[in-house]
Amino acid sequence: EVQLVESGGGLVQPGGSLRLSCAASGFTFGSFDMTWVRQAPGKGPEWVSGINSGGGTTYYADSVKGRFTISRDNNRNTLYLQMNSLRPGVTGVYCCPPPMPAFDAWGRGTRVRVSS
Repeated sequence: EVQLVESGGGLVQPGGSLRLSCAASGFTFGSFDMTWVRQAPGKGPEWVSGINSGGGTTYYADSVKGRFTISRDNNRNTLYLQMNSLRPGVTGVYCCPPPMPAFDAWGRGTRVRVSS
């Protein structure tokens, strides 16, 4: 059974940092590119960042470039998102989607709120 469990979110003041994790199981994690998406209140999902299967290539939305760092540990089947210099605009629920539609196993996400 494919499972994706996000964690690490919370309430943080502007300028603060958080590190999100996504623990994957039920599939060969190291064989798939992975992504983080965000759903802000009242808006649709927004792609935030991606990383290739080996971890050597990363991609970022312009809105987070230079402040967020995506990484992965294929030995621990875990995806990470280090979020620095947080701004209120990044508030939302962060999810790591299943890498294939056939997996159909979205996690609940982890909520990030940036507020003073």
